[in-house]
Amino acid sequence: MRIHLHDFAGHSFQAQLSRSLASQGHVVEHGYAAQYVSGKGVLERTAQDPEHLTFLPVSAGVSLVKYSPAGRFRFERAYRKVLIRHLRAARPDVTVLCNVPLYIASSVGQALKRDGLPWILWHQDITSAAMADEVRRRLPRALADPICRVLERRERQTVLGADAVVAIGAPFLEQYKLWNVSRPSMHLVPNWAPLDEITPAPRNNRWALRHDLPPGGIRLMYSGTLGRKHNPLLLSALVEELTRRGVDNTMTVVSEGEGAEMLRPHSGDHLRILPFQPAAELAEALASADVLVAVLEKAAGRFSIPSKVLSYLAAGRAVLALMPDDNPAATDVRAAGGMVVPPSPAGIVDAADWIAGLAADPTLVRELGIRAREYAEDHFAIGPISRQFGHVLQAACG
Repeated sequence: MRIHLHDFAGHSFQAQLSRSLASQGHVVEHGYAAQYVSGKGVLERTAQDPEHLTFLPVSAGVSLVKYSPAGRFRFERAYRKVLIRHLRAARPDVTVLCNVPLYIASSVGQALKRDGLPWILWHQDITSAAMADEVRRRLPRALADPICRVLERRERQTVLGADAVVAIGAPFLEQYKLWNVSRPSMHLVPNWAPLDEITPAPRNNRWALRHDLPPGGIRLMYSGTLGRKHNPLLLSALVEELTRRGVDNTMTVVSEGEGAEMLRPHSGDHLRILPFQPAAELAEALASADVLVAVLEKAAGRFSIPSKVLSYLAAGRAVLALMPDDNPAATDVRAAGGMVVPPSPAGIVDAADWIAGLAADPTLVRELGIRAREYAEDHFAIGPISRQFGHVLQAACG
């Protein structure tokens, strides 16, 4: 089977799936947005990869201005033209769209349907909900409400138009029922992290030494995108609370963009900001911390399931999640022995209590790290996941 798997964000576990499918004999082309800045996976063929696996960076030819509606629309319009043109020339047996912005996914899906080319929506977020929040933030209600209804209709039609849908959590299936969309071609496959790429490593490793992390105290790290659905200032608030209590701590934030810049005025001895790190160094970067921190605002809802939490578990470190309690990722964190607190001032106090306890008990820190990795190994094996996707691909192709 000839497969085009298009992961707009270029994350690591999607690339692992492409590698696994290629190892089964499928001809796989893995596309991603070259202009989208985020933590990337290994997006080039390695010596261990089969020759029938290729990686395709896609560029729109115009700049991506993430938080400008007009600039974002110009980029997405150009991007979908490039992608449609490529898929029409390549004519894969099936196309998988993942993390693709709503306008692009809708337009590309319609074009593939017109050309009789099967496609699958790997649904990572209810995008219309996040876009509606932004619209309501910018516009008065009388203007915002009809735009939000249009966005929701478009996403519903995108789900309906796909030959199969892979949802990453039960809340997605509940939303489909609210949309009156239900059929056998909907599948539930929770996200995971690549266990072979993100492995536990010593705390004082080469990465830690190269970045002059202090050997003592408790080390915290946030690694990943800091966007509108995160509150970066919670990270600085946590550092300030720990420092006020006299807890020796260091927070390293590995990110780029608007959220990272919001934190820069707070940087100093206890808070440092680094750009996204190469995929080959991610495991050592995560291992340099004692506690890995995730942040998600209440407004992000149950549909935004941060995959960084899964990478944290694979790294074998204790996890602190400042997020709504009903988010599916919170279940993973608690099951691995981590701490879940609300993204609020009260949550910061509870988080500081927990971290202060860990700072006084290095043995517990190690035990929580072991438990996190064991949880990841029990849930993230690529073999069963790849076989499940294989069945979805075969069904979509008829």
